[in-house]
Amino acid sequence: MERWVDKLFEAGEKLLLIIIAGLTCIAVALELITLGSELRLELADLLLLFIYLEVFGMAVVYYRAQTLPVTLPVLIAITGITRLIILQGKDFEPSILLYEAGAIFLLAIAYGILTWANFKTQKLKSVIADED
Repeated sequence: MERWVDKLFEAGEKLLLIIIAGLTCIAVALELITLGSELRLELADLLLLFIYLEVFGMAVVYYRAQTLPVTLPVLIAITGITRLIILQGKDFEPSILLYEAGAIFLLAIAYGILTWANFKTQKLKSVIADED
């Protein structure tokens, strides 16, 4: 019974990943159609496409490896907040901009720490493998 439940969860997980990847492709297509019809391209539009690319990449990586690097959602969050800042324009209070910039700064620090920890972990694994 437990094996059957594992297979069911695995199939559901793969199905949801395929749905996420498909919906991301549809969102990209709709965005490109909108950009083509307006004949106008702004930085916020490019950042939105990068967010779609990162979400799609995250789904593909998880589908193939069954693991998800923690750094990918951090990069998506940084890109999303950057897009938010650009969309807000100059009409918002400077304190809001400082909070958002602080959030990006903290996420960048987190990204650096996660990357460093991953590097150290991989280095430690190779040292342990060499000793065996």
